[in-house]
Amino acid sequence: MVHITEDLIRRRAEHNECEIFSLEEVSLHQQDIEKIEHIERWCRDLKILYLQNNLIPRIENVGRLKKLEYLNLALNNIEVIENLQGCENLQKLDLTVNFVGRLSSVESLKENIHLRQLFLVGNPCTLFEGYRKYVVATLPQLKCLDGTEVTRSERIAANQGLEELRMRVLEEEDHYLWKTAHEKEEEKAKKKQAEESGSSAGDSEEKQEQLTELEEERREKEFWHTPCPFTPESRLETHRHLEAKRRAKEKGNEKKVKPPKTLITADGRVLNVNEPKLDFSLMEDDNNSRIVLDLAVYRHMDTSLMDVDVQPTYVKVAIKGKIFQLVLPAEVKPDSSTAQRSQTTGHLLLHMPRAQGEIKVTKAAIHPSKDDRRRRRSPDSKKRGRSLMTTARVLCI
Repeated sequence: MVHITEDLIRRRAEHNECEIFSLEEVSLHQQDIEKIEHIERWCRDLKILYLQNNLIPRIENVGRLKKLEYLNLALNNIEVIENLQGCENLQKLDLTVNFVGRLSSVESLKENIHLRQLFLVGNPCTLFEGYRKYVVATLPQLKCLDGTEVTRSERIAANQGLEELRMRVLEEEDHYLWKTAHEKEEEKAKKKQAEESGSSAGDSEEKQEQLTELEEERREKEFWHTPCPFTPESRLETHRHLEAKRRAKEKGNEKKVKPPKTLITADGRVLNVNEPKLDFSLMEDDNNSRIVLDLAVYRHMDTSLMDVDVQPTYVKVAIKGKIFQLVLPAEVKPDSSTAQRSQTTGHLLLHMPRAQGEIKVTKAAIHPSKDDRRRRRSPDSKKRGRSLMTTARVLCI
């Protein structure tokens, strides 16, 4: 159930610098509001109030809005016109497509002497015989009913035989109310029976899996094609059905949180990982006693999106949050290692000197190279580089 809160009104009062005490117009349409509340205390100067397309069943808590001129309650669940006597300046009332069946309740608008326009289109009471004549005769202050001007001759004709017309309207009203109550009782009985059969079937199918998509589609089709009475309850049920579908869809679309990737096993074994799926080559430069890693990073990727971590036995590169990790064939010196970007190819080149003596753990900084230098290797080092590269690709997961 959506409530009218101070925060909601302030957000709708941006044109008034979010001040609600002096607010003259506020639009609270399509908010799934189910009750009118607080407005008459917080917005005493209100002149225009939009509450159309909600789920409001009663007109209430607006009697202190003495300055209110226009009230829009179209597309709600209102069944009776009431509690508007205090709206002394009310000039326009819109109750289009509601459930007003008590046509006699329009008599409560007699005290709204400034009422000029009334809209009841789409309400059950408009189907009563003599509906328009009755409303025109009951509310002499009206200038327009359901968008059609009330002429002087029409008003004179409506006043003739008003008592007889009123008796006929009351009879139709009683018949409508009886019929509606009967339909509601039948609907409740059907739902109760369906719930009981559903619960008994559910007990026997407790251990089964959830409904298949086909079964869900069948139930959805049955919901929309099964005839139901046009009542506030059926409209509210439809709204809640759609809301449940929307929430289920949103829940289904939520991305599941993936568990963190295992980089080092519980027993301390370092794994080879290539989440970004980049090509690479790993070679040993015997002439300079170092290991060289050439990682084919995307050419146009910004260097700030990369983080290189060189450890004595492995190297880890984070590229936009995706991890590339490779076990080295020999121990290296992290503090003497360097990382450079090629300005032509964008590749990341890591030079890692072999360990000689004390080993320190540190992070290698990435420095873009000024030019893309070609590495010279002896025939033996080339062979060894290819061998290491092949091994690294096989171990990569």
